[in-house]
Amino acid sequence: MRAAPTILHLDMDAFYASAEQAAKPSLRGKPVVVGGLGTRGVVATASYEARRFGVHSAMPMAQARRLAPNAAYLVPRFALYRTVSDQVMELLGRLSPLVEPLSLDEAFVDLEAGGVADDSRSARAIGEQLRLVIRAVTGLSGSVGLAGSKMLAKIASEEAKPDGLLLIEPGTERELLAPMSVRILPGVGPATGDHLRRAGMTVVHDLVEAGEAELVRLLGRSHGAALHRMALGHDDRPVVAERDAKSVSVEDTFDVDLHDRVRVRTEVERLAGRCVGRLRGAGRSGRTVVLKVRRYDFSTLTRSETLRGPTDDPVVVREAAARLLEAVDTTGGVRLLGVGVTGLADFTQEDLFAQAADAREAEDARQAADARKAAEAERSGDDGPDAEEPPAGDQAGAPAPDGPGTGSVEPETRRWSAGHDVRHEVHGYGWVQGSGVGRVTVRFEEPGSAPGRVRTFRTDDPRLRPADPLPLVREPPDYSSWPASLPKSLSGAGVADEAESSP
Repeated sequence: MRAAPTILHLDMDAFYASAEQAAKPSLRGKPVVVGGLGTRGVVATASYEARRFGVHSAMPMAQARRLAPNAAYLVPRFALYRTVSDQVMELLGRLSPLVEPLSLDEAFVDLEAGGVADDSRSARAIGEQLRLVIRAVTGLSGSVGLAGSKMLAKIASEEAKPDGLLLIEPGTERELLAPMSVRILPGVGPATGDHLRRAGMTVVHDLVEAGEAELVRLLGRSHGAALHRMALGHDDRPVVAERDAKSVSVEDTFDVDLHDRVRVRTEVERLAGRCVGRLRGAGRSGRTVVLKVRRYDFSTLTRSETLRGPTDDPVVVREAAARLLEAVDTTGGVRLLGVGVTGLADFTQEDLFAQAADAREAEDARQAADARKAAEAERSGDDGPDAEEPPAGDQAGAPAPDGPGTGSVEPETRRWSAGHDVRHEVHGYGWVQGSGVGRVTVRFEEPGSAPGRVRTFRTDDPRLRPADPLPLVREPPDYSSWPASLPKSLSGAGVADEAESSP
């Protein structure tokens, strides 16, 4: 534990939903829900206006629609979120070489390592400056927690939400934690929380009173001892600049259960290709291929195969996933499929070229066998088992291969997803408000503009095309000298004065 609150935790407020409200002026101040829009989709983020109706992340989208039927429901736009996240992380990198990202919208920063803070006053001033600069650069708000440990800094940012700052002075940790729910502590999920509740422990003070021996008896030596230390406010974990990913995976949930075995295999191969794309994008390779199958009755099966060495070859991963699928009973239907790669490395072993060649030969043999079956079916007058099979991505609930209305998709097959960016030759830039029965409704507005007008077009209108997201702030102030000095457009009454009024 540090003697000064020089560990900072930043958490952007309702990140995805706030970004959508900033990009779409007509949605500001209104309930917005971002996530999968299918019947089996889940909420990724809900704006604070939507949370008042009880909507929260990880909630089934169908339940969210019942609670907030008049909210705006949008699909995620990760290209925009990653751009904004890069801007935020670049700002954090100016504060310290030790920045530990936890997700697109959350990170720890060691202010002491960056030499920008060494006591409570300087830490608070930097925290307030950071909030101001983030808002000026991205148009969004973030909450900041400052403490002498990572655990307490994260708790502080959560307590400061939304758009606030909370500094926990060293020495006050136990007093602050005592009345809080045990669920506030890392590692205490629903199951552990319920176990502690049955033992009469609901707040952190109860854990301190119970003592380490009792917690070890209830939870085991490792978990019990660690929980007792955290209840006392002790956490000596350092801020780690590089967090090594342990796996890369992708998965899809389908609105309608997949029953056709050929279709299931097609989806697994498609997911394997997406997984390898992410793997290569991260410059990694992996040794173990993992297949995840959730069946119609919600039972989830996981199968894995370890290769001779790390690979990033799509054929190798695809064939391994297909072999794993052969060992899974999909009778009754499949609602979710996932493919992942673990055992990551920064290289690919040379001997895997032979393995890839073997896999390609097996793939060629399979395709030849399929061709023979198709020829035999044609001679017998049968259309064959795959004649009516739609292309990958057309299944309800499955994403289109290249997203809605990309240039490689013919106009009549375009899929316009709610919230996606478009540009019309006459009316300019806008976003999809909804689509169906051959029509797409677009609201024409841009970040920073007044709420725009709504117009409806045919889904195959050649004048309407997909567009890239616009920046949330067109001309952000110059912050190249920050944190040595604050841009004049942000200084005003002074950071120190504002810091004194923070919670």
